[in-house]
Amino acid sequence: MKSSATNANTISLKQYGITHANFHYQEEPEQLQKATLEMDMGVETSNGTLAVNTGEFTGRSPMDRFIVKDDITKDKVWWGTTNIPFEKEKFDSLYTKVIDYLNGKELFVRDSYACADPEYQLNIRVINEYPWSNMFAYNMFLRPTEAELEGFTPEWTVINAPGFMADADKDGTRQHNFAILNFVDKIALIGGTGYTGEIKKGIFSVLNFILPVYKETLPMHCSANVGEDGDTAIFFGLSGTGKTTLSTDPNRKLIGDDEHGWTSRNTVFNFEGGCYAKVINLSEEQEPEIFGAIKPGAILENVVLDNQSNVDFADTSITQNTRVSYPIHHIDNIQQPSIGKNVKNIFFLTADAFGVLPPISKLTPSQAAYHFISGYTAKVAGTETGVVEPQPSFSACFGAPFMPLHPTKYAEMLSKKMKESGVDVWLVNTGWTGGPYGIGTRMKLKYTRAMITAALNGDLGLYSYDKYHIHSVFGVAQPRECPGVPSSVLSPRSTWNNDDKYYTTAFKLTNAFRENFKKYESYASEEIRRGGPQRYAF
Repeated sequence: MKSSATNANTISLKQYGITHANFHYQEEPEQLQKATLEMDMGVETSNGTLAVNTGEFTGRSPMDRFIVKDDITKDKVWWGTTNIPFEKEKFDSLYTKVIDYLNGKELFVRDSYACADPEYQLNIRVINEYPWSNMFAYNMFLRPTEAELEGFTPEWTVINAPGFMADADKDGTRQHNFAILNFVDKIALIGGTGYTGEIKKGIFSVLNFILPVYKETLPMHCSANVGEDGDTAIFFGLSGTGKTTLSTDPNRKLIGDDEHGWTSRNTVFNFEGGCYAKVINLSEEQEPEIFGAIKPGAILENVVLDNQSNVDFADTSITQNTRVSYPIHHIDNIQQPSIGKNVKNIFFLTADAFGVLPPISKLTPSQAAYHFISGYTAKVAGTETGVVEPQPSFSACFGAPFMPLHPTKYAEMLSKKMKESGVDVWLVNTGWTGGPYGIGTRMKLKYTRAMITAALNGDLGLYSYDKYHIHSVFGVAQPRECPGVPSSVLSPRSTWNNDDKYYTTAFKLTNAFRENFKKYESYASEEIRRGGPQRYAF
């Protein structure tokens, strides 16, 4: 494969120390897919979509994500097990090793940017060892025009070397893989892992620091869409809770599926130019928009193909975290540009494997702040080694691994914006009903869609006693009726047919909430603390 003709005329990599590499600049997806196939790094499915295996790592490795502790970060970052400090001297030494490794290799370089709102645009250069990693960057970041590339100056650079293995004892890493952010040099250094999510989440973490500290803008791990009347809805949720699925609605235009900013002007803008969806058990009937987006130009990760090169979406023998990335224009019904106004509804999505949270409930401002800081979902048996029964899982702000600041900073910003905009906030359980995982069943997607549609349309009625029931354990307001949903489904206690077991399990979960929140109590206001469950199990 020959280098792009524009390489020598447009950019140089010498400022990074890369002097001997043969590199390809701004290759089109078709070229990158062809290179991936020629290098025997992937295969094509029956409809021509590229499928790759990311190797040892099929997901992010949060314990191997570091931030260089320097004059910019030392007094602002919330240091700990989420934000692990890295010495500047160790970074410089490791950086030199990575550059030495890349010199002489065939590389793939892409200039792109994050943030659809021009006022917040962050120019990014991505330098990849693998062609399919560069294709992922094409899919996921915003794509500049030819005119915009003239005079393009990158502010942040992602250097991605999956084949480089660190020496933990000498390099200061935990093991051979790493993802390190350096805010002084504005470099995201990634090595030892082929999982592409590290690329996008590296820049997300950068924006989660820059926007609240310097731009008075709230960064959010959420999806967003906009209705015909121009009302914007935001969907927070951890992996597997339905964030991408529920925001991809044929009746509303998609703004984005994962990362957004909420400005002081009450506008919401997408950070990205694509979607990165889970495809476990994907079907055309249940999720037609996402299913239809899987076509040439998309990249499937860690899926299993049959003898006819068809994808078996139910096969999780490689990982349950099977994924697809695609440019957002693979979805027909999108908002252009990816900016929404007039935020009216926020949905916190949780997959409660204990089966005790209502399928939908309305939150007060203090409850919203509490649940935002908590970021609850649950792990189920089989998803991780040693997990044999449901386990509560909490991730602050529904994205703790990407949040460099203290969670209460983001929660306070969210509370302020909620009050200013008069937004309605809903807690939606996309998990289990009729009992915990193993006994109950997963909430039907058609019911969850009906509840969200009702909330968006204002069909859940005014907040009053005859329309809502205050949950006796969690204190949230659950509607008594919802169009398209049996009333019995709206009451989690009723679906159990065993009050003693239901309340025992519910109190078990409330105690888990309280235990998790202890680490935030000294930072949280009294208003936020009042938003949690107020009863203990005895």
